[in-house]
Amino acid sequence: MILIQDTVLSDTVARGAVQAVQKAEDLRFIDLLIKGGWVMVPLAILLFLGLVIFVERYLTIRKAAKDEANLLVQVKQHILSGNLDLASAVCRNSNSPLGRMLQKGLLRIGRPIKDIEGAIENIGKLEVAKLEKNVSILGIVAGIAPMLGFVGTIAGVIRIFYNIAQTDNISMGLIADGLYQKMITSAAGLMIGILAYIGYHILNIMVDKVILKLETDAVEFVDLLEQPGR
Repeated sequence: MILIQDTVLSDTVARGAVQAVQKAEDLRFIDLLIKGGWVMVPLAILLFLGLVIFVERYLTIRKAAKDEANLLVQVKQHILSGNLDLASAVCRNSNSPLGRMLQKGLLRIGRPIKDIEGAIENIGKLEVAKLEKNVSILGIVAGIAPMLGFVGTIAGVIRIFYNIAQTDNISMGLIADGLYQKMITSAAGLMIGILAYIGYHILNIMVDKVILKLETDAVEFVDLLEQPGR
């Protein structure tokens, strides 16, 4: 009789374990996100916003960072041959930050070098501002996302104590509901914050490289204008 009871108990435990495993397998990723509660909505918006800004800025900065060595060579050749109009046309057709900077410098030829340098520097600042447009928003996303995740954590704790207060009963079912929200929102907020932080610094590194290249080419252009005979 004892053997039969032990067998029945073992079968019951085994079936319970199998059902628990099947239930865990049936829990989809989207279900986990839903359990995060309302905080997941602003987190999803931040994720979408961060991805859109990163992709758009990455493509824009990468286009601006393309090698313009050929452009500078052509401009030099036309300047040395005295054909300033053709040099200006080459800059205009390039439709690039460097092209616009050099074109502004060409339009100032005949004036003091300081005026030419100032004009090129002003255009350079405008071009850099265009490249950095919306990049700071990624930094904001990197800071806000973990804070929203923390708000979800607080909301999950509140839900746990509210459920306990309503039922006057402490059980794993009541606690698990709030723990789901607490852990999911915290994890989502941290992941979004980390991705935004990485994207923000990647874009800043790319912009710094473009700035260095523009400054180098601008100095080379001004040196050309300062050569004897110019």
